[in-house]
Amino acid sequence: MSSLSIFAGPTALARLKADGLCADQFKVLLGASGGPKWFVLYGLDCYLFGDFFAQQKQELITLGSSAGAWRMCCLATSEPVAAIGRLATRYSEEEYSSTPTTAEITEKARNMLAEMLGDSGAAEIVGNKVIKTHIITDRSKGFGASKKKSLQATALLASALSNVVSRKSLSFFYERTIFTNMGQLSPWNACKDIDTSVVGLNEENIFDAMIASGSIPFVLDGVRNISGAKKGLYWDGGITDYHFDFNFHAGGGLVLYPHFSSTVTPGWFDKHIPWRKVNEHHFDNVVLVTPSKEFVASLPYGKIPDRSDFEKLDYNTRLTYWREVLDKSHQLAEDFSKLVNAGIGIDAIQAFSDRP
Repeated sequence: MSSLSIFAGPTALARLKADGLCADQFKVLLGASGGPKWFVLYGLDCYLFGDFFAQQKQELITLGSSAGAWRMCCLATSEPVAAIGRLATRYSEEEYSSTPTTAEITEKARNMLAEMLGDSGAAEIVGNKVIKTHIITDRSKGFGASKKKSLQATALLASALSNVVSRKSLSFFYERTIFTNMGQLSPWNACKDIDTSVVGLNEENIFDAMIASGSIPFVLDGVRNISGAKKGLYWDGGITDYHFDFNFHAGGGLVLYPHFSSTVTPGWFDKHIPWRKVNEHHFDNVVLVTPSKEFVASLPYGKIPDRSDFEKLDYNTRLTYWREVLDKSHQLAEDFSKLVNAGIGIDAIQAFSDRP
């Protein structure tokens, strides 16, 4: 049983069949929202960060929202495997009171990211000449930026209802704001699908940008007035870009997308809109790497971790479960390395359009 299922767009599939799999093929690396779902990718991340991309010389552009942004930030530090190890440990071992407030959860998230970054992580990410980091956040517009929770909630509901009609309507409520150490040279500087702004990433705003990118409304507190960006209230980047659906600007290169599922959902609200699908043209040069159904079935409870585990499982049960998933996730790395080193399984890669 392979722990992996791999799906590739037409251009990517042809390249893999002809040339095999190597780091130099990839121009862009993606990290999606999903909270603790990323634990199933932890071992693969360790391999990608510590081996596959370890000798990277050409520019690698990363794009992430929420937990995916935190993972991509780990890659841009001087010791990426150690950084993502700290993130996985702190995230999986976090314990909350019986009825945690948004203030408690926000404080613990800030402490977690501070530990992940250490003393020099922020400077290392900002100054990295090879890894070009992009952190997606969403700035509320209009009454959604109010300090009153009732107005924030009303704006959230209104945006969700409008999104049923069109994703473009999100521009009435949010401005996708991308913080990057590429500044205005970012390939996403001219996004037209949703109102978008690009802000230079620096040591003064990186921490707030990271927190904002994972600030799920009414779970964490939003971040107000981030340095260098427009004044306002910034929320989780997954609102507009849960699993992404726009041009990835890889040029003649490919896009590597380690993901926890073969399901790719454009925005956060689209989880409840079954007919909302991604534009497959955007995934023409994407290699989507996911845990196989058989591997997921072998995990405790037959599923990958998710945020509901905080409510359904007591602390010790959850911790045991999540640690087992983190341990087993290294099987994904072993199977991916076989593709890289021996080409084993290349012929089993499926077309992106054939995802279940």
